[in-house]
Amino acid sequence: MTSGSADPATSAPIRTAIVGYGLAGSVFHAPLISADPAYALRGIVTGDRERARAATERYPGVRVLPSVEHLLATDEYDLVVIASPTPSHVELAERTLELGLATVVDKPLAVRSADAERLIALADSRGAALTVFQNRRWDGDFLTVQRLVEEGTLGEVRRFESRFEWLNPRPRPAWKSGTTGRDGGGIAYDLGSHLIDQAVRLFGPVEEVYGELDRRGANAVNDDDSFIALTHTSGVRSHLGMSSLVARRGFRFRVLGSASAYTKWGLDPQESQLAAGMSPLDEGFGVERAESYGRLGRDEDDRPVPTERGGYRRFYAMLAEALAGRGPLPVDPRDALTAIRVVETLQAQQGG
Repeated sequence: MTSGSADPATSAPIRTAIVGYGLAGSVFHAPLISADPAYALRGIVTGDRERARAATERYPGVRVLPSVEHLLATDEYDLVVIASPTPSHVELAERTLELGLATVVDKPLAVRSADAERLIALADSRGAALTVFQNRRWDGDFLTVQRLVEEGTLGEVRRFESRFEWLNPRPRPAWKSGTTGRDGGGIAYDLGSHLIDQAVRLFGPVEEVYGELDRRGANAVNDDDSFIALTHTSGVRSHLGMSSLVARRGFRFRVLGSASAYTKWGLDPQESQLAAGMSPLDEGFGVERAESYGRLGRDEDDRPVPTERGGYRRFYAMLAEALAGRGPLPVDPRDALTAIRVVETLQAQQGG
């Protein structure tokens, strides 16, 4: 299956390799892929000795390779997942797509919209599947907001507020601490890619953008405390906050409508569950505790709303169906262009 599409007549697993074994590769992609019987995790690429050792210990039957050259020198893979640092996404995806390999790129697909468009055109010309890992579409709290909006429970939504923020005392990876915001190192490209994607999924195209991409940390070369406001053509305003420097977190979501409001605190549990070693097949995976439920209503009269079960597994389940010709890709790569264009524009305006 080197053409990038699975044969629906065969049950052979999709032979998969992951490039990069940092947070994205080790916490998200490897556990999700290895838990899905539609896939066979065959290779992990990392040049870091400690990460190579960790990968070998956790996946003893998987070949750990020191470079992409070793991976692409064979025809043993059907799908390549690019979980490497953001600045390398385009170059690596170009190489896999040129070979006709189905390719997953962790968000953001690219730093420049022109590069993203080029990758999409290349995938089309080679007949290779290309998708983007926008896993936050399957956060349980986001799925809950999506349901409330679609059901009309909130009335006419006027403002959508969404935040990813914390105080992070850990050293940042070298590529993040040393890469300018304009080149993909900042928090707007990192977390903003998720928040913008979610807002557009809910409320549609964007016609106006405003942003504050601030550098607060000592000697920071990229934004670590940012705010982005979107005005959608639907009339809804989205206020998106992202920071790694807050002493106290705010709400995760606040959605204000003409009839009611929904407020949610705390993060979706799937990332922490995966980081703690929980299998995606566990009955408790993606299930949020009742005390963390969001609340729906008005100040004087609100009630808890059970959070939808998170569904990161759906990304790879949908991809397997798409590669077998039985459904759409989990994320159309063209969807990723909006977030890239928003952040790219703001970085240019503010000097990166």
